[in-house]
Amino acid sequence: MSTERTAEGRAGERPSAWNLPNILTSVRILMVPFFVWALWAGGPWGQDSLTARWVAFGLFAAAMYTDKLDGDIARARGLITDFGKIADPIADKLLTGAALVVFSLLGELWWWVTIVILVREWGITLMRFVVIRYGVMPAGRGGKLKTVLQAAGIGLLLMPLGALVGGWWPWLGWTVIGVATALTVVTGVEYVRDAAALRRDALAGRTAA
Repeated sequence: MSTERTAEGRAGERPSAWNLPNILTSVRILMVPFFVWALWAGGPWGQDSLTARWVAFGLFAAAMYTDKLDGDIARARGLITDFGKIADPIADKLLTGAALVVFSLLGELWWWVTIVILVREWGITLMRFVVIRYGVMPAGRGGKLKTVLQAAGIGLLLMPLGALVGGWWPWLGWTVIGVATALTVVTGVEYVRDAAALRRDALAGRTAA
């Protein structure tokens, strides 16, 4: 067999789910309990332990970096898999959801914000599994922007800088999360619409076949 044919055969193969981007996604999921422990140990606004609060921020920042890194690697090396398309948003939702719940438990964020975001995020995740028989729904631009804004807002609230820069600091984080919440609802409606269209088109294609 020639080298060209071998290269063509490899290019046509589906990438294995056991690859570097998916490993990074799995590591991100494993980081969640350590992040929760550090955030809770820090107490409200880091009053119990500034060190623990900064550790929580460091873990969150590292997780967000691996989120970008695994996506860049997957696209650059052609390692996009169905597992990655499903596991990557789940990892994001576990981390951001854990942060929001602990914030609310510590009295740093209104529970209604946490509930709205969690209901939308996990509702859409469950919907992805329901419609996966018709096709995989990748994250759209609005969903990606929503994730960035959620991460930015959480990151701002994680940094215990209120005592240093003034009482306006938490409001900066709340404002960003407020915008992210609005976008979360809007994109949730869009995903429901797209899922219905995906199912309809798939059933129409089967009927035509």
